[in-house]
Amino acid sequence: MRIVVGLSGGVDSSVAAYLLKKEGHDVIGLFMRNWNDAEFTLEDECPWVEDSNDALLIAQKLEIPYQVIDLSEIYKERIVDYMFREYERGRTPNPDVLCNREIKFDVFLKTALSLGADKVATGHYARVESFGTKGKEIYRLLTGVDTNKDQSYFLCQLNQYQLSKSLFPIGNLTKPEVRKIAKDLDLVTADKKDSQGLCFIGKVSLPDFLQQQLKPKKGKIIEISPENALYHQKIPVFSSWEEELKYLSAPIKYSETDGKFIGEHQGAHYYTIGQRKGLGIGGHVEPCFVLATDVQKNLIFVGEGKNHAGLFRKALFISKEETHWVRDLLPLGEPLQVKTRIRYRQPLQKAALHQFEDGLYLLFDEPQSAVTQGQFAAWYIGDELIGSGVIS
Repeated sequence: MRIVVGLSGGVDSSVAAYLLKKEGHDVIGLFMRNWNDAEFTLEDECPWVEDSNDALLIAQKLEIPYQVIDLSEIYKERIVDYMFREYERGRTPNPDVLCNREIKFDVFLKTALSLGADKVATGHYARVESFGTKGKEIYRLLTGVDTNKDQSYFLCQLNQYQLSKSLFPIGNLTKPEVRKIAKDLDLVTADKKDSQGLCFIGKVSLPDFLQQQLKPKKGKIIEISPENALYHQKIPVFSSWEEELKYLSAPIKYSETDGKFIGEHQGAHYYTIGQRKGLGIGGHVEPCFVLATDVQKNLIFVGEGKNHAGLFRKALFISKEETHWVRDLLPLGEPLQVKTRIRYRQPLQKAALHQFEDGLYLLFDEPQSAVTQGQFAAWYIGDELIGSGVIS
């Protein structure tokens, strides 16, 4: 096959390209330049410059064609502008998940196909398998063999067509195995550290980055004590199971009078649930964590200690419009027992999935800390990621 590999300048995509070339495929290396502005990164220069140079060296080493494509304009439109809108609403987006759905496996995929490619490949630690049923090929998104590096979560919004055109050559390998292959080949990326920060932007000072469009606005930090009466209210009598799930999934709504003023912040839209750094709060035995934000009134509510009652919720809701199924599993039955994660690298959590007309609820066996609006929840059966959605 002719396969276009998304060469990122890292070790994973380098080894992915090598493995495909070794199998005898017609491999083309393509580097996506998605960001041009170094002003808000913490490096001396925009990280794509070094990454592009490393990708070129890999292509030369493997003797494969290499091109750079500039997707910065569409990346700003689909990812960066989306980020600003979400933070402005008081939600916390996941640009890496969106980048895979909107850029790598959409715009990049279309570019690859225009070059005559049969498939695209990336260095994700994930797997794709297929099976035939009723004359149709069905694709399954599976976790990577290396459970410590599994990146299926970042691919949770891909659809059947995108999976049908995708290859993840290192999904059956562990990170140490990938490093060893790269070292044996003397690849320039063999010892290169994994990238951190926003997808394709680099290590970013997030408040500085957000201040491009979201201006600082001084507001109050309110501390909520664990003894707050909101946590000890009598649970109401519910007329239906859906009504109870709605109650369990609803975040606690605080007001300024529910706690005490302990400091000031520079803008509620810069903070996210569960955050402990950047608050500038002293005088506590344990660190304080963000329990909630109110962007309309520009208030931040915090609580002391990682076990603060305000950090935990037993359920979450995902609207019908924000629900994505990787493949059609209907009829589902009620409830569907799944394992779920609400952020990357979180250990999978047991939950029951309940579907209703306007969306679905995930009811966890154990209360979950820092359930955050705007983030993606992904759910699995065994090692297959079957669906995902944006937390409401």
